[in-house]
Amino acid sequence: MYDYLEGRLERRGPARVVVDVGGVGYDVAVPVGAHFKHGETNRVWTHLVVRDDAHLLYGFPDLQTREWFRALLVVRGVGPALALGILSGLSTASLLDAILENDSRSLVAIRGVGRKTAEQILLDLRDKAPRLGAEIAGVIVPQPSGRSAAMADAVQALTSIGYTEKEAQRSVEGAARHVDRNDLELLVRAALKE
Repeated sequence: MYDYLEGRLERRGPARVVVDVGGVGYDVAVPVGAHFKHGETNRVWTHLVVRDDAHLLYGFPDLQTREWFRALLVVRGVGPALALGILSGLSTASLLDAILENDSRSLVAIRGVGRKTAEQILLDLRDKAPRLGAEIAGVIVPQPSGRSAAMADAVQALTSIGYTEKEAQRSVEGAARHVDRNDLELLVRAALKE
C-alpha cells in the first residue's frame, strides 16, 4: 500500500521514528541504529503489516534493507518483529555473508533467533541471497573502461549492501580474475569471498 514516506523526522527513539508527512505523523518501527536525520526531510521505505488489531508500519533507510526484511518474512517462523530484530543485529552485508557461508552462529547470536530458526533462514535464503544482493542495486553506474556491464552491476550490488565504492571495485576486480566477468551472479558470489 505505501512504498515510502517522505517527510520531516519529528521524533526518534531507539527502534521507532515519527515522520510528519503533510501534517500527519506516521509512527514507524525501524531497525535499531538505522540512520535518519532528525528534524530534516527523510525518505523512509516502508512495509505495512495488517493484523486484526492493528496496522503496523515498518520503515527502512534504504530500499535494500526493506528488500532483506521482505525476504526474511518469507522464512517460516520469522515474523515482522523478528525480521526487524535480525536487521537490527546484523547489517545487510553481514546477513548476506552469514547466509553464503552457512554461518548459523551469527544468526543465533541475535535475541529471539534459535538454532532451528537460524537453520531455516539459511535454508530458505541460500539461493535467493546472491540474487537479492545483486538485483536490489537497481541503479545504473557509469562504467569505467575495461569493465564489463556485469562488473559495474556487481560493484553497485556490493555498495548497496554496505561495501565502500573502493572495496567493492577491488573485490569485483579480484573476482573477475577467477570467474566470467560477464556473469553477474558468479561475480557477486566470488567478490563476496575476496
